[in-house]
Amino acid sequence: MSPRGTAFSETMLGTVHLAEESQARPVRLDLRVRADRLVLPHRTTHARLVGRVRIWGLADDARATGELEISPVARRRIRYRLEFDVHGRRHTLLGWKSITPGRPLRSMTRLPYTLTDEDGRDLGHGVLRFPLATGLVPFLAGWRFPRQSRRDDDGSRWDGAAGRTEVWYTTLTDPSDGTGVWLHHELVAPTDGSPPRVHGWVALFPPAGPVEHARYGPLPWPADPPHSTPVDPSVPGERRLRGTAGPYSWDLTERPTGKPLYTFPRWAWRHGVLPAAQMLPAATSRYAGTLTGPGGVLHLDGAPGASARIYGHGNARRWAWLHADLGGGDVLEVVAAVSTRPLLRRLPPLVFLRLRRGGRTWPRRALRPAVGLLGLDRFRAELGLPTWSVTGRAGLRRLRVTVHQPEARTLAMEYTDPDGSRAVCRNSEAADAEVVLERWWGRWRDEARWVLDGTAHAEVGDR
Repeated sequence: MSPRGTAFSETMLGTVHLAEESQARPVRLDLRVRADRLVLPHRTTHARLVGRVRIWGLADDARATGELEISPVARRRIRYRLEFDVHGRRHTLLGWKSITPGRPLRSMTRLPYTLTDEDGRDLGHGVLRFPLATGLVPFLAGWRFPRQSRRDDDGSRWDGAAGRTEVWYTTLTDPSDGTGVWLHHELVAPTDGSPPRVHGWVALFPPAGPVEHARYGPLPWPADPPHSTPVDPSVPGERRLRGTAGPYSWDLTERPTGKPLYTFPRWAWRHGVLPAAQMLPAATSRYAGTLTGPGGVLHLDGAPGASARIYGHGNARRWAWLHADLGGGDVLEVVAAVSTRPLLRRLPPLVFLRLRRGGRTWPRRALRPAVGLLGLDRFRAELGLPTWSVTGRAGLRRLRVTVHQPEARTLAMEYTDPDGSRAVCRNSEAADAEVVLERWWGRWRDEARWVLDGTAHAEVGDR
């Protein structure tokens, strides 16, 4: 990533001629642009778009999102793709400025475009223009070149190699009625070199009803994960999660409320030296928006949860996972797994555990629970259903975690690894958990205790 990015705002005015209308409708775009590198005229730069689309009598969406390709010299074009809602249906504005050396001013301020609906039907055509008289001064004055912080949640980690899996997922709990939500988006690059594919699902865990879910895909790569769209370039980390799966659709805003949390060592995540690694771009987040399904609309406001990422060679032989929001910014993340590698599969589950409490993370070293001290005093996991547990000690503290996944609140989902082998995870976004932290003061005494009744996020997987 470049040390500095580029951010600016742009307004364009024009009209659209819809296919079955004789009179043109006025159109106005107010866009904010952010790129992760400096915009230089001799190279191609891809940027993110957010802003407001107004079409007189038809649309007024202040949460439009899209992409911008800036390539005035290399490809002689500036290409816009913008998605927005019209009465609950997604529409796309696709246009490009064809840069002409003989008429640079006109070609860089005039945007011909096509308007289509979510089914790909051509709805109309139009032209937008940059208002030089009133817009040039604020446009030039608004350019910024902010310093870039290294973010491990931006874009895909996949480098084109065969035999890889990459996962984006989000889990949250509706604070009003306790409904758990699971959004899952996965890239699989098969080991045989066949084309990569993406698929995923949405699942709801209502407190008084059966678990509901629907899948989407497989689709050819690339296909953007719902977590990849920023809401506002001026708000670091804020994301818009939007997608569809069967009869379900969701449109959520994710606002991080915690710092990144590396369940595995940071170097393992960044360099891929382990069979797989997991991290949370933000240890805690809050979610607002809607999730619509056959049972109606779930309205979320301030729902606690988190998004996480996994990258590696596939699923473990056996594993367990827990995300527990303990309140007040405190959080516990647990991954216990047995590898499929020939030597590692003989070992008991390796535990990777991070407790973020009062702004500090325990144990201090991410490898401590898995390897102990010189191989001794490792954390231990007892995997099974409906109850599994993790215990361990580091320094003057020890921790005991007990997770219960009631069968009625657990969903079994099948995974296919890059090599074609299959695994099954049994997930509950409405699990129960008890977390007991003790400290040695001549004897073990309780330092903190948390009980989560239907608000823990957990799963157990095997083959």
